[in-house]
Amino acid sequence: MASRIGVDVGGTFTDVVLLTDDGSLVTAKVPSTDDQSVGVMEGIEKACAEAGIDPADLDTFSHAMTVSVNALLESNGAKTALVTTEGFRDVLEIRRQNRPSLYDLDAELPEPLVPRRRRFEVDERATTEGVERAVDADEVRELARDIDASGAESVAVSLLHAYANPENERAVTDVLREELDVPISASHEVLAEFREYERTSTTAVDAYVTPAIDAYVGHLEERASDAGVPTPRIMQSNGGIASAETVREHAVTTALSGPAAGVVGAGATVEAAGSLRGLVTFDMGGTSSDVSLVRDGEVERTTDVEINGHPIRVPMVDVHTVGAGGGSVAWVDAGGALRVGPESSGANPGPASYGRGGEKPTVTDANVVLGYIGADTALGGELSLDVDAAREALSRLADKADLDDALAAARGVYRIANANMTRAIRTITVERGHDPRQFGLVAFGGAGPMHATALADDLGVETVVVPRACGVLSAYGLLAADEKHDSVRTVRTPLADVDLDRVESAYDDLRADVLADVERPEDATVDRVGDLRYVGQSFELSVPVGGSFDAEAVADRFTAAHEEAYGYALDDPVELVNLRSTATVERDPLTVGYEGADDPVRGTREAFFGFGGDGEFRETTVYDREAFSPGTTFDGPAVLEQDESTAVVPPTWSGEVDVDGTVVLTKGGENR
Repeated sequence: MASRIGVDVGGTFTDVVLLTDDGSLVTAKVPSTDDQSVGVMEGIEKACAEAGIDPADLDTFSHAMTVSVNALLESNGAKTALVTTEGFRDVLEIRRQNRPSLYDLDAELPEPLVPRRRRFEVDERATTEGVERAVDADEVRELARDIDASGAESVAVSLLHAYANPENERAVTDVLREELDVPISASHEVLAEFREYERTSTTAVDAYVTPAIDAYVGHLEERASDAGVPTPRIMQSNGGIASAETVREHAVTTALSGPAAGVVGAGATVEAAGSLRGLVTFDMGGTSSDVSLVRDGEVERTTDVEINGHPIRVPMVDVHTVGAGGGSVAWVDAGGALRVGPESSGANPGPASYGRGGEKPTVTDANVVLGYIGADTALGGELSLDVDAAREALSRLADKADLDDALAAARGVYRIANANMTRAIRTITVERGHDPRQFGLVAFGGAGPMHATALADDLGVETVVVPRACGVLSAYGLLAADEKHDSVRTVRTPLADVDLDRVESAYDDLRADVLADVERPEDATVDRVGDLRYVGQSFELSVPVGGSFDAEAVADRFTAAHEEAYGYALDDPVELVNLRSTATVERDPLTVGYEGADDPVRGTREAFFGFGGDGEFRETTVYDREAFSPGTTFDGPAVLEQDESTAVVPPTWSGEVDVDGTVVLTKGGENR
């Protein structure tokens, strides 16, 4: 088996997972650096040193990063210009008529990525039927001089109806690429899909993050080459990896690189354990928690995503995020109610228990006071804890909230954080027609396994899976991710009147598009999907099409999908809207060796259980998670410790260790 390494960059730590050619799994964490490539290479060196191998002996290197999402969240991407059809320069400003806060008269929308002074118009016109007024190349050359004078570092081109007839947009793009020495993103190349605002926004996002992605990936390739490490393959938002060259050409596809890797890792871990088909993935880190679904072995994906108020319509893993993490700050609002998040203490100074001067109480501090994290626990294998500082911070919070003591405050913080995360899980399950009681919960991230059983109790979930590499599961997911590429084209037509030749011709073009990005096209499988809706609806549902387009079969699949999603189906006419193709090259499945040790018991400590009126501290067995042998069973109360994460097992839960070190927790007895 080839050796693989995966590196995921987070806001605080860079996580590394190395799978050697003999099946040994090595994990490592290093602090993230301003230049993310520095921390990446430090992490690779640390993991390889622990495994006793030379970085040059690695066979594959997969990587997830936060460059794109950071640029969007921090509004520090490239100075971007927009070229659009005359009369449409303000589409990014006008947006849609819907408002996120309907009755808030003072609600403020985020500033467009492209200010009005860098939005340029070109005299042209195309319709869905063809070009009515062609582009004047001389006008575009003059426009290029104005764009250059504006100081633009990249350009987005989005002309009216270019998704259907890209001739004019292609002509504009060709001239701009000749005249300007900056990246040019064209909407027919980024997103050949109708809806003017979303297409323009997605193209603008691509242009906005392209210089940063191009510079970062290029720099990382150089560092990897100098160390003899293979060229990185990059995780995309769709849950698949791609070559560095492809990602540099399609930067917008990396917007949710890290969270996508975590969901893929959750699915791969449970699949390897031979357990559970329906999964809720729960990733709780230092600042936020991400939840998603894996159904029938497939990661749920969506094209309806906003990041910092900017719509992005490329396929992404469907992740819902809330501001509840280990570093989330607890506070008291003006009405005297206890609240948690979204403010985070960050990594420096961090929670009060870190002993770095932080004074604000956090979820991590609550877990320390409750006994879930011990005084002798070394977070990340290195950071020792200050229990007294945690208790003092929570005592101050108790005074503000009119609570009895630090313990009462800790109990409140723990329950409120759990309530926030439970709502997030209900959003992706109950609100979408899924019963969470029919799913297992996969817990990962540094703090996820500490809260997972409490969430499961609230949701009626009876199985919690804690992967062996739960503290670095996004990095683990990079080892398992397949290569994946997507393409879309709008073909709007009543399904009853569909022109099969037109549809098959469009699918042939889409197949060529996705295979052009695949490193080994002969190994790829291409899946075909259609977006459909009832005539008059505003949003579509995606259904598989199969090897040939059968309108009747597609209609039946749409009816079933609509009934599952919304609880009903209609006899109304159905409209075909978009055609999609996805090329996938499957990687060899992971084979992870695991043995454990003779005695995993580290000792005992007092931990608090029971959050009703009869809660109490109970003597709790503390286990070394890495020392469990396959097949080991145990009962709660228990705490499972490892360098990157801690799992809490209440008295009414029991656990079993699978062959690869995955721990499966099962509910038994009454709720706490």
